[in-house]
Amino acid sequence: MEEAGIGWIAAIIIGGIAGWLAEQFMKSNMGVLMNIILGIVGAIIANILLSLVGIVLSGWLGYLVAGFVGACILIWVGRLIRR
Repeated sequence: MEEAGIGWIAAIIIGGIAGWLAEQFMKSNMGVLMNIILGIVGAIIANILLSLVGIVLSGWLGYLVAGFVGACILIWVGRLIRR
């Protein structure tokens, strides 16, 4: 996060927005804290997965996109585990 020029407070805000967007897209029901966690952890996971194929996202918008994609992946995996 620091390498992309995003501080912790911005990461929490952007992570919350990304988690909320993923929650709406995946039609799940999470709380605010879980949205923040999904957005931040999702961004980390998505950045790792995307870097394996040579895609690097940076800045606020890149972090938001990575957080959204990663949070959707986490929600999907969570649903697979629950079944």
